[in-house]
Amino acid sequence: MAALGVRLVQRVSSTRTFARVAPHVVPALDRTVHRLTRGKVLLSARMLPGVILTATGARSGLPRRTPLACMPEEDGRTWILVGSNFGRTGHPAWTRNLLARPEASISWKGRDITVTARLLTGEERAAVWRAVLAFWPPYAAYQERVTRQIRLFRLTAAP
Repeated sequence: MAALGVRLVQRVSSTRTFARVAPHVVPALDRTVHRLTRGKVLLSARMLPGVILTATGARSGLPRRTPLACMPEEDGRTWILVGSNFGRTGHPAWTRNLLARPEASISWKGRDITVTARLLTGEERAAVWRAVLAFWPPYAAYQERVTRQIRLFRLTAAP
């Protein structure tokens, strides 16, 4: 995506209107396109890299599939997930699921990968948060709108 297009998308995604509409539209589109392309395409990945996270429901015990933006790390075996919830007040459900049951899987570029999730805290979280903001600046606007600290998770591929 051209630099101008990226800046435009970043500006739009920082708005409160986007935060109200996107949670109802973006995941549904991503799930549909992902299913139709047999895991090869995520529409939102045209802006940011993305995964489909399959985590076990904290209460239900059932698999829950959630399309999410991610920040792949340089080692190729870890990904950062940001529990921004588009800057809405509550933590997204998928973060509660990972806290309760950190073993999960992701669909990444058409491959299913078993991962373990770990909530980042302290200095490690602070360093990753700086990297996340450099990667996608609208996360700063999301954090400014909420009193909760946005959760960051590192997913690590199983050996």
